[in-house]
Amino acid sequence: MDLRVGPPQYSNIKVVQYAASSLYWIGKPFFLLLSGFFLIAVSLLWFIGNTTLKLFNQIGKFLTLPLPVKRPTIKLPAIPQISWPHPAFPKIAFPNRFKIALFLLLSVGIAGYQTWVLVLKDLPQPGELVTRDQIVSTKIYDRNGNLLFKIYRNQNRSLVKLEDLSDHLKQATIAIEDADFYSHPGFSIRGISRSIYRNTTRGELTGGSTITQQLVKNTLLSPEKTIIRKVKEVVLAIQVEIAFTKDEILEMYFNEVAYGGAAYGIEEASLLYFGKHASELTLAQAALLAGLPKAPTTYSPYGANPQLARARQLEVLSRMAQDGYITQTEADEATNETLTYVPQKTDIKAPHFVMYVRQILVEKYGERVVEEGGLEVVTSLDLAIQEKVQEIVTNEVNKLSALRVSNGASLVTNPKNGEILAMVGSTDYFASRNGNYNVTTALRQPGSSIKPINYSYALESGKYTAASMLSDSPITYHSAGTEPYTPRNYDSSFRGNVSLRTALGSSLNVPAVKVLASYGVDKMIEQAQKLGITTWNNPRNYGLSLTLGGGEIKMTDMAVAYGTFSNYGKRVDLQPILRVTDYKGKQLEDSTCDVEGDFTTHYPLLTTVHASEATAADTCGKQVLDPRAAFILTDILRDNDARKPVFGNNSLLVIPDHKEVAVKTGTTQNLRDNWAIGYNQDYAVLTWVGNNDNSPMGRVASGVTGATPIWNKIMRYLLDGKPNHSWEEPAGLVKTEICPATGTLPCEGCGKKMEYFISGTEPKNRCV
Repeated sequence: MDLRVGPPQYSNIKVVQYAASSLYWIGKPFFLLLSGFFLIAVSLLWFIGNTTLKLFNQIGKFLTLPLPVKRPTIKLPAIPQISWPHPAFPKIAFPNRFKIALFLLLSVGIAGYQTWVLVLKDLPQPGELVTRDQIVSTKIYDRNGNLLFKIYRNQNRSLVKLEDLSDHLKQATIAIEDADFYSHPGFSIRGISRSIYRNTTRGELTGGSTITQQLVKNTLLSPEKTIIRKVKEVVLAIQVEIAFTKDEILEMYFNEVAYGGAAYGIEEASLLYFGKHASELTLAQAALLAGLPKAPTTYSPYGANPQLARARQLEVLSRMAQDGYITQTEADEATNETLTYVPQKTDIKAPHFVMYVRQILVEKYGERVVEEGGLEVVTSLDLAIQEKVQEIVTNEVNKLSALRVSNGASLVTNPKNGEILAMVGSTDYFASRNGNYNVTTALRQPGSSIKPINYSYALESGKYTAASMLSDSPITYHSAGTEPYTPRNYDSSFRGNVSLRTALGSSLNVPAVKVLASYGVDKMIEQAQKLGITTWNNPRNYGLSLTLGGGEIKMTDMAVAYGTFSNYGKRVDLQPILRVTDYKGKQLEDSTCDVEGDFTTHYPLLTTVHASEATAADTCGKQVLDPRAAFILTDILRDNDARKPVFGNNSLLVIPDHKEVAVKTGTTQNLRDNWAIGYNQDYAVLTWVGNNDNSPMGRVASGVTGATPIWNKIMRYLLDGKPNHSWEEPAGLVKTEICPATGTLPCEGCGKKMEYFISGTEPKNRCV
């Protein structure tokens, strides 16, 4: 079967092309000579010269001497005159008709040249078809190449190669749009004649455009419909035919033409209407799409008159059969094929994460580049994890309706490199009421989940150890200009003297406030900033309740802080983007960051790394916390015995077969926020439940209801089938036997247990 998709050998095409090119360059010198500008310039110069000469003559008359000077007269002999012969030239009388014809010819020539100059003024170069910045959609992928979303302003376009398109699609397009495509020099005399006739009889400047002209019109010229623009279109079409092969022109056409809605280019049209790549189209589908460019809105199957799309498809199939591209049998089979269209919808996966990444891209590259620059963005997200986490959050929040809980969120990261593996900003992004509200980036109060930051400074300072005894007893703080502050525990009870390990593990409020009061709020704020908290900028706004969650934070910041604990004190900022390239393949960004680790290097107490030094530009593994303090903190948060007094022995904070998992809960005093944040070496999982409008929930119980069941299910899913990894003890750490009741070295009659200490802070005295 004759496919006729390759260019036939037509020698006359080259003749026309070379002739057009030659006329262009030969005629160029005459454009200036015959242009109105040149004639005006010559006339102006003549006028100036003639006027100047007359002026000098008049001046000479006034400068003649008033009295003549008498001189002697000398008479010379008469010289006979010499007469020269005068040649006789024949007079040629031109007929009046010849004079009229010559005048008309010169007039038409001058007018033609001036028109040609007008047409060529500011005419684009054909090479701009490949050097220009095309409008191409930005695509966001997960780490495994799954498409999450396409970002575009008005034109959704993806580029394809001609060889990746089916022969049926090429044939259908040529048959209905430009049957002589492979034989004309860029324009069609028949088409132009038809266009002129319609312009004369109906006042319409439409039709007559070849595929090459359509390409030129859509890419290099302005959209107005004028005769001058039409002439420019023809001239450029000829030049494009000289500069490019037919197949190159056809490929550019397929990538440029509009197919309806935001679909520009055949690839996006195929995905929009049929949900498949252009290389996978059937004959019937190809015929439908080939008929759209003439009038995308009119012939759209999604439009007001879908029967017009059907009629146009049949017209394309008929043309293909007439031109011999397909048999009548094939045309009939395609006619009888039932086309199934993809329902129109917003196709977006992991929407909260996509919008989070989009904002980062806009801040870095600008809105226009993101919407039209064709960025290829590979993110850190794992779509399989994302979908599972979304399912868990939605299902668990639905179970909490009786407790007046309407929303939940979760963030999963890899603490070693900061990569975001899942981001669920709400139970349903498309919900009518604040569904697109992203809790992971919103300001919320953290409750007791902020306590590890306070205790990290206490341990790092050397003033406290895990064995330090703290008083869990009533206390009231008085400060000038403020009301007295009396901290209370979650259950409103007191336990007397407890170790720091127990106070943190059981999330006791009163000991945490007393520890903070011993060195001041400023120290906790600076420690938080070093660890990644970005929202505490004015210490005067906070008091001792800061350690109980009195300052708003972002979940994304908490992921960085808890990731620092997991990394033995090395802070790694979140890395949602792995790579960015443009549509031409140029790499713009590679943000991969992998923290590997010898964390055993001695690190002095009271690090001199301040918040101002822990900048986002240099945090890929930047040490901001003593690794020994980070290790002890993690050991406390994974200690089920330390949390047993409040949470019991078998709470949902325990992950079976994974004793390495550390976790901390948090509930605000007004029951507006409930958290569970936990981690091991490979994952940090942060979960939250509450209400977008900040209305209080019912009595959620940390470790039993609220965010903890969500956290438990996510962590179990992530660690299913994976081995338990023990935490490596950093250098400068000692393990000493103590008396748990006093925190000192054990004495007779005192119980014994092993405890970690930063070298030099271990107890020296025994209990008495």
